[in-house]
Amino acid sequence: MKEMSEKTGIVDTLEERQPYITRKQEKGQEIPLACDNNSLAGAISQRACVYSGARVVLNPVTDAVHLVHGPIGCAGYTWDIRGAKSSGVETNRSSFSTDMKEIDVVFGGEKKLSNAIDELAGIYRPPVIFVYSTCIVGIIGDDLEAVCKTASKKHNIPVIPVKSEGFKGNKSDGYKAACNALKQLIKRPEKKTVEKKPEIRSESKKPDIKHSKIEKMEIKKPKINILGDFNVAGDVWLVKPLFEKMGIEVIVSMTGDSTAESISRAAEADLNLVQCSGSMTYLAKWMQQEYGIPYQTVSFFGIEDISIALRKTAEYFGSEEMKKKAEKILEAETNRIMPEISRVRESIKGKKAAIYMGGPAKALTLIKGFAELGMEVVIIGTQTGKKEDYEQISYSVRDGTVIVDDANPLELADLLVKQKADLMVAGVKERFIAYKLGVAFCDFNHDRVVEFEGFDGFVNFAKEVDASINSPVWKAVRQRTLNPEPLEPKKTMVESGQEKATIKEEVSEKPYSKKCKGLAPKPEFLHSGQDAVVESEV
Repeated sequence: MKEMSEKTGIVDTLEERQPYITRKQEKGQEIPLACDNNSLAGAISQRACVYSGARVVLNPVTDAVHLVHGPIGCAGYTWDIRGAKSSGVETNRSSFSTDMKEIDVVFGGEKKLSNAIDELAGIYRPPVIFVYSTCIVGIIGDDLEAVCKTASKKHNIPVIPVKSEGFKGNKSDGYKAACNALKQLIKRPEKKTVEKKPEIRSESKKPDIKHSKIEKMEIKKPKINILGDFNVAGDVWLVKPLFEKMGIEVIVSMTGDSTAESISRAAEADLNLVQCSGSMTYLAKWMQQEYGIPYQTVSFFGIEDISIALRKTAEYFGSEEMKKKAEKILEAETNRIMPEISRVRESIKGKKAAIYMGGPAKALTLIKGFAELGMEVVIIGTQTGKKEDYEQISYSVRDGTVIVDDANPLELADLLVKQKADLMVAGVKERFIAYKLGVAFCDFNHDRVVEFEGFDGFVNFAKEVDASINSPVWKAVRQRTLNPEPLEPKKTMVESGQEKATIKEEVSEKPYSKKCKGLAPKPEFLHSGQDAVVESEV
C-alpha cells in the first residue's frame, strides 16, 4: 500500500481504493478513475443503502403515508433526513413502521402489514400509501405486491410497494425503486398531442376574427414539471415564481412540496426540467418514451446556471415574448443581488473549497457557484457519479484538483489536509470531519434550514460561506493534522517544589494570535501524543 501511495502521490489508502482517486485530466483525455461500482468491503463508504435512496426521493410527497415494513430501526430514516418543506398538509412528517419482531421474521409479516395499512387508511384517509420493503423483508420473502394490491382494492386508494431492500444494491437503485413507485401515480391525460409544442402568442399579436373561437380553444398555457427538486428549506418556492413570471405553469415539483394529485397530472406537461439527474433522469426518460415529453437537464443554483435554465426553457417553447420576459427577469434579479455578491466575493476570493456530494449534478453546479464567488475548488467527489460525469467535472476544474469517487472519512480527512482546503461543502455526515481539522463547513444537502436555489438562495449561500470561512472561531481554534509530531510539554518547577506540566506558548506573526496569548489550556484537556489526530499549538 505504501508503494502504491508513493506512485500516486495523492492519498494513503487501501490499495484497492487507489483507482478511485485521481487528478484533473486535460480535455480530450479519458479520466483514469474507477467509479459506478459497489463499495469496497472494509472501506467504510459514505454511501447509503437502497432503502435510503427510495426514502429521500419519496418522503417529500406531503400528503402520503409512508409505511416502513421492517424492524423499527429503519423507520428512523424519516422526514428530517430531507428537510423538505410543505405548503399544505404534512402527513409525510410522521413515520410509520410495522415494527417486525423475531416472531414476524419466523412466521412472516404479511398479516401484520395488512393490519397496519388498514389502521393507517382509517385514521389518515390518505390519497396514497407507500410501503417500503427493508432487508429482512427481502430475506424472508413477504409478498408486498399481493398485500398492497389487496389493500388498494379494499380502501380504493393506491397502495404502492416500494422494492427497496437495502442489500440488493446502493442508493442509485433506491432512486429507481422510488421512480417506479411514482410511475404508478402518474395518469395518462385524456388528450395529449406530443408532436406539436403549445402555441405561445405575443400579446401584441391580434387574432384573426374569423378563427378567434377556434384559436381560443387551441391556445394553452405552456406547462412544465420540475424533476429532482425536493424543496429542501423551501428551495422550490424561490424557483417556481421565475417560471410563472415567464407565463409558464409549473404542474409539479417532484417530489418537493408535491401531492398525490399534482403528481398524477405530471403527464400533462410539455417539458420536464431535471435538476437532480442522479435521482430523476430514469423517470424523465420513461416519461419521454411513455408520453412523448422531452426533458432538459438544468440547475437552479448560481447566477450562470439559473440564467441557462430560464433561457433554455424559453428557447424550447420558441416564444420571442417569453425570451424577452426571461431576459428582463435575469437582468433585474442579477442587478438586485450583485452588490451583496460582490461584497462577499471580496471577503472570500482566493479561498479553497472541497466539494463532496451524493450526486454529480450538485457537484458540477457548485464548481460554477464557487467561480462566481472567486473561490477555487481543490477537491471534488461524489457517491454516485458515472464516467461521463467525472469527465465533465474534470474539464470544469483547475489543474491539480483531486477527483474522488465514493470516498471514506479517512480519505476525505487526508485530502482536506493535503489540499489545504479552507471550506468543505458536503452533507451532515462530513460535517465533523471538517470541524475536527479546523476547516470551515457548509451543509449543502438535507439538514440546512436556508434556501440555496434561485437568486435569493445564491445570496444565502454566499453569506453562509462567508460566515463560515471568516468565523472568529477559526482564529482561536487549535489546528489539527493527521500525522503530527508528539507534543512535548515544557516542564517547570512551581513554588511548592512539585513538578507540573505547563504548555509552551508559541505566538505566530498573525495578529489574532496575540489575542490568544496567555490562554494556555489545562494539560488534562489536551490530547495525548498517541492520538491519531492531535492538536498543534496556536
